[in-house]
Parts: sequence; structure tokens; C-alpha cells
Amino acid sequence: MFSSTRCAFLSNSGLGGCSSLCDAQRKRSTRFRVVSMTPSSSRSGDRNGSVVMETPLKELKKESTVADVDNNPISAGGPQDVYGEDRATEDHFVTPWSVSVASGYTLLRDPHFNKGLAFTENERDAHYLRGLLPPSVIPQETQVKKMIQHVRQYQVPLQKYMAMMDLQERNERLFYKLLIDHVEELLPVVYTPTVGEACQKYGSIFMRPQGLYISLKEKGKIREVLRNWPEKNIQVIVVTDGERILGLGDLGCQGMGIPVGKLSLYTALGGVRPSACLPITIDVGTNNEKLLNDELYIGLKQRRATGQEYAELMHEFMTAVKQTYGEKVLIQFEDFANHNAFDLLEKYRSTHLVFNDDIQGTASVVLAGLVAALKLVGGNLADHRFLFLGAGEAGTGIAELIALETSKQTNAPLEEVRKNIWLVDSKGLIVSSRKDSLQHFKKPWAHEHEPVRNLVDAVNKIKPTVLIGTSGQGRTFTKEVIEAMASINERPIILSLSNPTSQSECTAEEAYKWSQGRAIFASGSPFPPVEYEGKVFVPGQANNAYIFPGFGLGLIMSGTIRVHDDLLLAACKYS
Repeated sequence: MFSSTRCAFLSNSGLGGCSSLCDAQRKRSTRFRVVSMTPSSSRSGDRNGSVVMETPLKELKKESTVADVDNNPISAGGPQDVYGEDRATEDHFVTPWSVSVASGYTLLRDPHFNKGLAFTENERDAHYLRGLLPPSVIPQETQVKKMIQHVRQYQVPLQKYMAMMDLQERNERLFYKLLIDHVEELLPVVYTPTVGEACQKYGSIFMRPQGLYISLKEKGKIREVLRNWPEKNIQVIVVTDGERILGLGDLGCQGMGIPVGKLSLYTALGGVRPSACLPITIDVGTNNEKLLNDELYIGLKQRRATGQEYAELMHEFMTAVKQTYGEKVLIQFEDFANHNAFDLLEKYRSTHLVFNDDIQGTASVVLAGLVAALKLVGGNLADHRFLFLGAGEAGTGIAELIALETSKQTNAPLEEVRKNIWLVDSKGLIVSSRKDSLQHFKKPWAHEHEPVRNLVDAVNKIKPTVLIGTSGQGRTFTKEVIEAMASINERPIILSLSNPTSQSECTAEEAYKWSQGRAIFASGSPFPPVEYEGKVFVPGQANNAYIFPGFGLGLIMSGTIRVHDDLLLAACKYS
């Protein structure tokens, strides 16, 4: 009646080394106190409950080593071995402190430990599963084949997304095994672009709650809400307030799909344990009229809180997270509106381990892509001129990181380097004459130049070698814009980064055809290969998914407590 713990959540799956206790192993185990968790009203002999096993604390304090169930000594003291690297090659049966163990029907309803028909004959006996499963034993590799066929039968991407989310809620191990084995095919399903549509329709497809919802109703008791989450050893939190979901605008509480999707990639691509990940949505209302009038909307039906009320709620949240999970918990901000994103990052970057994926993550992956593109076009960053369509979080974040790296390479002052980087917002080219009316994060990019209203004129006057789209506005890189870039450059670099696909500034096909096949192109959401004049062009993808899982894992494993710009620059070089 023993179940292995989350010390190896992919046990018996080919991805971990954990297995069940057999009789002989139980005999060799250290002594445990077994406490029945079955309600007192349950009938005698009912084994479909849970038990808690604890090693007596006095035994743990006696010596400087802790004996595991195989009597292998483990050194005590030093930093906590959160990932279990010190024992990564050993079998883990039961942790030497406290374990909650499910069995029988309860085990089959626990997505963290359920393996479905992959439970072996011995496991079915040990966990009281006889009769609760069909007699056939199907290994996980075969289950993966079955599930990928099941997902592929759907033609609508949203249906594939729902099938994957349903699997995650039933069999977490199989979900991640499937995602890891078919990551190229399933990444667009659990992440952008499909997750955007899922957020838009979250109210109608909502089945089970995922993550933690903190609303204005919980103001003053956020720490209590955090304690309601069953996992206590949290290492990564992805949080959103839903005000700027991808390029889709204010989706309020329905933005939860973004933290859930991001954290699934933390596990599949970064190797962070699912139990160490916590998706959170801060619900302060929504200004989306459609959602406010939708009877299926799952969030607060009120206008967004702003100003002091918003700031107080966020400060309470940040304080509660640090008090609950410690100094080293990584808090990743996602899809906050510009006016809050910059302020939150600036306010908490010196007191918390915070990372804004839209500002810093996008910048890192784009800079990495530019470094790679320079191998094709030649020169250094200082030799190129950059023009952005979009001057929000992503645009200014990318521009600043490009300037930092260029300054580092040339030893030139940052203010001087910035003059080679130009931004266009909804009112045209950002120039000095507009400085008084600009938001603070746009002011460093206001250079001396006559006003220019539209993008194609800006391209013809600035003559950039690199055109980067972060506007969230679809089809804004028109034929005239691409042709202008191609007339100025032999190999124009065109990055259409807005998500989802419907909001991309241009498609891969448009970029290649309008530039006569000379463009070096990458996009935020994936596009299929393009055939042009007998050649097949495979577009690149400059998506945060290629940076934040590894970057976050590095922050966790290194034990750092603050994110510095040098870390982002280093991540670009090794991406």
C-alpha cells in the first residue's frame, strides 16, 4: 500500500529512477509511524484511503547522516538538495521524513501519480488496484503512441489543446512524456498560438481549476490563499493580471492559460518539477465589455482596479510570496500592460527574484537570433541600424538589450549606441519633438529627426538593416514595407514577433515573396516552410520558449536571488 513520492515524478516511465517498494525492500526500510487518514466513519478494512508515514524526528537528529530505506547514508547539512542531484542515480522509495501516500481508487484519481494501464502487476497488488483497471499492462511508450494518435485526430487546434489539458489533469506523467517526445508538434498546441484562442474561450472550455486565483476579494489575506496551495516547495511562479494577453488585449481572469502553458514548458523544456511550479492569476477586474457581459466569464465582473488599490494588492502579493516560499523563489511576470509591467519590474527587481518574460525574455531570444543572423549578413551589432514597429514592453526591452550588448562590444556610451535604434509607435516615429508627451520607457529612444507618421516612410528615411515588429497588430509589414527593406538591403533581416499568428506583422510567405527570397525571417509564432522559385525556406522562430525555461532553471540551480542584465546577455550567447 505504498506509493513512491514525487522525488521522482516520472518514475517507471523511462524518465526517472523511482520504483515501488517490494516486500523485501519494505523489510529493510527504517521504522515508520503509520497514521490512517481514512475517516473514522469508514468501514473496517477499507483500504481506499491514504496514509502518512513519518520517520521519528529523534532518529533524524541523532546523527549527522540520515539513513534511507536502503541504508545508504546521506550527508546532512549544506544547502537543501532540492533537485536530488546528490542521489540522482539511486532508487528512491520513500523519503525519510513525511509522505502522503494514496492507494486504490484514490490513486487512479491523482494525476500526479496515476499511470493508468502502465501500472505493473506488482504495483497493482501493492497499491490495491486489482479490479480497478483492465487486466492488460500497457507500458508508457505504448500509451504515448496511442495519445499522439488521439490528439492528431482533431483538426481544430483548440480541440487538441483541450485534449492535452484533459490528459494533464488525468495523467501528468504521460502528459509530459508525450510533450517531450513530440515537442515540435505539440508546442504550438499547449503554447502560442493555440493558447491565445484558449484564453479567449476559457470560460466556455473551463472544466477544472488550474493554478491559484487571487482576486480583490482576497486583499488582506493573500498569504492565507497561498497556503491553500497543496505544494509547499515552490520554486517558480508565473503570474499575470490578464490585461495584455499576447496581442489579444484584456482577457481578465481568463488569462490563466498563459501561466499554465508557460509552466508546462518549464517542465518539458527546462526539467523543473511540476510540483515546484505555481501558476497564478491576479484578478483585479477587466475592462473588456464582452467579458463583463458574458454569463460564463469566470472572473470578477467589474472594471479594473488601478492606482493605489492595484499597487497595494500587488505589494501584498509580492510580500506574501517571499514570506511563504523564501528569497529564492522565481517570480515571472507575464502579459501585464505596459504601464504596470515596467513599474513592477523596476520596483521589485532589487528586492525579489523577478523576471519579466515580455521585456527581458523576448529581448534575450531576439538578441540571440540577431547574433545568429549576423553570421549570414556580416558585421557586428554596431554596424547595423534597427527599426522597431511597436514601442511597448517587448520593443523597448529588445532595444535596450541590443544597446547594452553593443555598448559592451564597442565600449561606447549607452546613450550614443541608442542613436542607432529607432522606434515607431501608434503616433509615428519616436523623435525628440514628442519627448514631453512620451511615457517614461519611450523617452530614451526619442532622437533628433523630423516627425514621420507611417512605417514605410520611416523605413525609407531611417534605412534600417533590421526591421522588428512587436506591435501586436497583424499585417502591418505591408508589401510596400518589405519591398522598401529589400531595396535598401541585400539580405534584409525581418522579425515579425507578435503573437498569436493572427497578430503577426507579416507571414513567412509574404516576407520571402515580397523580398524575392532574400529576407532573413523569424516570427514569434510558427509558420510552415515556404517554397519560392524552386527553393524551400524554413522560417525561424524567435519565441520566448527558447529562453525562459533554461534561463529560469539556471536561476534556480545557481541559487541566485536577483536577475541582472549580465545574466540576460550571457543567456543570449548560449541560446
